[in-house]
Amino acid sequence: MIQHFLLAAFVVVVPLSFTNAADELQPLKYNNPGLVVDLGVGLWAWPLPMDYDGDGDLDLVVSCPDKPSNGTYFFENPDGNVASPVFKPGVKVGPGHHNIRVSWVDDKPRLLIPGLEILNFSSSQFEQSRKLNIPGDFLARHPQKRKLRANQWHLVDYDGNGKLDVVVGIGDWLDYGWDDAWNSEGVWQNGPLRGLIYWFPDAGEPNDGKSHAVAPKQVFAGGKPLEVFGWPSPNFADFDGDGDLDLLCGEFIDRFTYFENVGSRTAPKYVAGRFLQDTTAADGSGLLKMDLQMIVPAAIDWDRDGDVDLVCGDEDGRVALIENTGSFADGLPVFRSPSYFRQVADSVKCGALATPCCVDWDGDGDEDILSGNTAGYVAFYENLGIPEGSEMPRWAAPQNLMGGGEVIRILAGPNGSIQGPCEAKWGYTSFTIADWDHDGLLDVVLNSIWGKVLWYKNLGSKSKPKLDAARDIEVQWSGQTPKPEWTWWEPSGSQLVTQWRTTPVVADFTGDRLNDLVMLDHEGYLALFERRSSPQISGSLKADKFQLLPGKRVFVDVKGDPLRLNGRRAGGSGRVKLHTVDWDGDGDLDFLLNSMNADLLENVSQENGEFVLINRGPVDTRRLAGHTSSPATVNFFGSTKRDLVVGAEDGYLYFKRRPE
Repeated sequence: MIQHFLLAAFVVVVPLSFTNAADELQPLKYNNPGLVVDLGVGLWAWPLPMDYDGDGDLDLVVSCPDKPSNGTYFFENPDGNVASPVFKPGVKVGPGHHNIRVSWVDDKPRLLIPGLEILNFSSSQFEQSRKLNIPGDFLARHPQKRKLRANQWHLVDYDGNGKLDVVVGIGDWLDYGWDDAWNSEGVWQNGPLRGLIYWFPDAGEPNDGKSHAVAPKQVFAGGKPLEVFGWPSPNFADFDGDGDLDLLCGEFIDRFTYFENVGSRTAPKYVAGRFLQDTTAADGSGLLKMDLQMIVPAAIDWDRDGDVDLVCGDEDGRVALIENTGSFADGLPVFRSPSYFRQVADSVKCGALATPCCVDWDGDGDEDILSGNTAGYVAFYENLGIPEGSEMPRWAAPQNLMGGGEVIRILAGPNGSIQGPCEAKWGYTSFTIADWDHDGLLDVVLNSIWGKVLWYKNLGSKSKPKLDAARDIEVQWSGQTPKPEWTWWEPSGSQLVTQWRTTPVVADFTGDRLNDLVMLDHEGYLALFERRSSPQISGSLKADKFQLLPGKRVFVDVKGDPLRLNGRRAGGSGRVKLHTVDWDGDGDLDFLLNSMNADLLENVSQENGEFVLINRGPVDTRRLAGHTSSPATVNFFGSTKRDLVVGAEDGYLYFKRRPE
């Protein structure tokens, strides 16, 4: 049974902030005392539940390996031994780590990363370590030359001989490859992700500080090498109370697999794995699942009721409690649905890879924020006004928008991502809020992981928007409907299908007072899809009295060459985030483009129907991007210039006031 240890130690903490110079982009704060939101770190949560401050209750320590909020954060539990405390905001206690895991040995938490055990972590800022008996890159020397993207180390007496072994869960991507392996029927032609587990006898015992060659043994289940769909995150505990160690694994997507030990404590024998069940699952699958993917479960008796629960990190930085009910059904332990931990609100965050858009969504005279993210939602953050004595707005907790009576959530599903079935739970929503049909109400025009450009018509009012179900944006193509050459599926009719994860920008570039569409075309060129009035198709849902013409590559560089913002193919394509604004105040529309924060594409001239754009480089000095960023502008204060908001990979929104 996994138990708890009261870690009495001097705790060194640093306030949770990602600050550089005062004049750089800074995290936007909720500025709303008393508000409670989902607990979170940046991109990807590696949870380390323990009594970090030694006060007798369980806290959360969460490692986050991304940019710019790389770090390990301590979330103090102020509520005592309750199942659902409201944690204090996180404070940074050390650097972030990939593949960091907590093991419980003699009721004490011990932290491992590949090849190393972290020592005195509560007082050393996670900087002291000892080498284990095997090298951290042991599988790189494996004769099969596997391709690894997980390397999760765990201390446990696997064979019950009284000595600590090292168990390693790996994610093997060699057979999966990565990209563009669909046939014309949408069937993946490469292999699966492979989540495998090895153990190293007695390798966790103290040594002379040098690595030694220790032969690994692969863990079997059902008479075959144990395998899950990548990222196994192995957890050994006596889940069924029979005195031996069972095994529970996560995976790269969202499920949990249980392997019962039908052997003994000293001679484990695992039966074939079975997915944990959840009869209340919202998707009707009957399976216990997390909301997102890249999940990292850690086993611990969180609620101290004598059975082993799961504390599980998600890709968007949130952490959930999956409570063990203590009962069994059909030989499986029964867990409750994931319940995400909560914290006192601090910095405004929207999942991971946030894509903000700032408008007065609720018609109350101030600009709100809406944002997409990897999870495929569109979240609304209401601006509650600037409190007396404050310099910044107060923000409400996020609400996910609905369309057609259902929460908007775009997901790749089994074959919607060009990078394969391992991306099933990602959506990558990126959008513009604008009056697309010129009826005086703000609509949503959205792109996603699919590359299908959609329109959510506002059927409500200015103060109470109500979105209809999604409709395809359609173009008056003169021939065959184009698509990226690696898209395995065919467009429906005349729908606009372009490169994935790119922002559709709605703006009047032709000066005819009709909103045009500007975005990457199917080959990665920045293109203008011009809007034309067309009374003869009155009442048609294709364009609501307007035609959208095929894209023209009218945005050029100083040499007159069309701007190709992304010339890469397949999974490397798209990903461009755009925002239009008169940044330099000269009366024409410029572009902000994703970069280390945001690059300015200055509109320097318009000749013969072409717009000459020059990349002036980043508009700020702070690096926010690991993979990407997403720029927008906002006017909170009635200024003559719009200020900068950037959605970062870590999901936080960063703000910078521009001088008048």
